[in-house]
Amino acid sequence: MTTTLAIKIDIDTDRGTRIGVPNLLRLFDEFNIKATFLFSLGPDNTGRAIKRIFRPGFFSKVSRTSVVSTYGIRTLMNGVLLPGPHVGRRNEAVMRDVQARGHEVGIHCYDHIRWQDGLVKMSLDEVRKEFGKAKDEFERIFGEPAKTAGAAGWQANAFSCSVEDESDLLYASDGRGTGPFFPRIEGTIFKTLQVPTTLPTLDELLGRPEYPDDRIAYHYLSLLRPDAPNILTIHAELEGMRHVGLFRSLLHMLRERKVTIVPTGMVAQEALKAAATVPVCDLIQGTVDGRSGTLAVQGMAKK
Repeated sequence: MTTTLAIKIDIDTDRGTRIGVPNLLRLFDEFNIKATFLFSLGPDNTGRAIKRIFRPGFFSKVSRTSVVSTYGIRTLMNGVLLPGPHVGRRNEAVMRDVQARGHEVGIHCYDHIRWQDGLVKMSLDEVRKEFGKAKDEFERIFGEPAKTAGAAGWQANAFSCSVEDESDLLYASDGRGTGPFFPRIEGTIFKTLQVPTTLPTLDELLGRPEYPDDRIAYHYLSLLRPDAPNILTIHAELEGMRHVGLFRSLLHMLRERKVTIVPTGMVAQEALKAAATVPVCDLIQGTVDGRSGTLAVQGMAKK
């Protein structure tokens, strides 16, 4: 039985777009891989994430993943001591190159920090406006509407699902879970298919004694399921930059194991071919091992 792995790249920052994305493109060309790139399209206000110091688990993650080395001092000042650079306007050539090379492209967010830290406080109109800015910028850059999106920080709720339904997306990848599903929140079932991340992210594993760097690739291989889609989210700022060597080692092992690597959209299309069999599951707020705070998690199937 063929094992399939879909790779989705979340691009959070101007630096990740400018440096990490081209690095990943070269790597994917080397391995003849097509993947899904989700872009932050508005201002990079990464420095404003400092308020997360009050979130449980934040300091342990910072110490494990070496935030300064990953993001750089300049990025950590964006939106605080320096104005946040507009990612879409500064990097539209890089973004178009991704599409030109045959990769799937979609929306991550407009302002990453505003969405990740502020969604829970937004009204429906505010969510619609924020997502609308991302849609407009995506269409300006690519000349066509976005067909997929994946929420910054895996932050999603009834308002964001409503806005995705209004946007006529093919699918979204907003949360963590075990496989494709249609989301239900407080009794309302939404029409936009969710294709959740099923595997841990690199920053959830780095620096933990049970996952030494030289064993992380083997750990990923041990988690792959041959009988179900496997969805891996990577980050341009991690696998595309400081940890590109580790990621290359993983790709080598995947090729040796004859794992088929595809964009997330292919998983969505296969699921939608048999939409009647796709479960309806609660989309709830939960936690994930190695990550601070709460995020959108696939819950129980509808009975």
